[in-house]
Amino acid sequence: RTSLARQESPSTTNLTKEKFEVILDVQLFAPEEITVKASNNSVLVEGQHEENHDEHGFISRQCTRLYIFPSGYNVFDLVSTLFSDGVLTFTAPGRPPPQTGERIIPITKNGSAKQPEPQTAEPPKEQTVPIVTSP
Repeated sequence: RTSLARQESPSTTNLTKEKFEVILDVQLFAPEEITVKASNNSVLVEGQHEENHDEHGFISRQCTRLYIFPSGYNVFDLVSTLFSDGVLTFTAPGRPPPQTGERIIPITKNGSAKQPEPQTAEPPKEQTVPIVTSP
């Protein structure tokens, strides 16, 4: 597992004036089992696979995460990327949303691993805010 997957929270958000970004560990799902949908000021990420056989027996999984975007970020210009290590990112630019409704967000596959950026002695330019979900 990657160092990102070992963190307590399986998702991280980065918020700056220029962008709103979410980094999410989805390595338990195949690319075709994941959907990202934007609607008004929110993004819904769903992962689901039917019953599969593993070393312990049979298992099926379903995961749903809803992210509410802060005002000033355009959900309809959202870009989503799935990295080879099972890390999904989606990023929206910082400007007011011009439209409402819902659309399916295509996922771009990237063969490289999404590595966390190294910490520097300079003050961070982005603020990382963990998303806490309740069962």
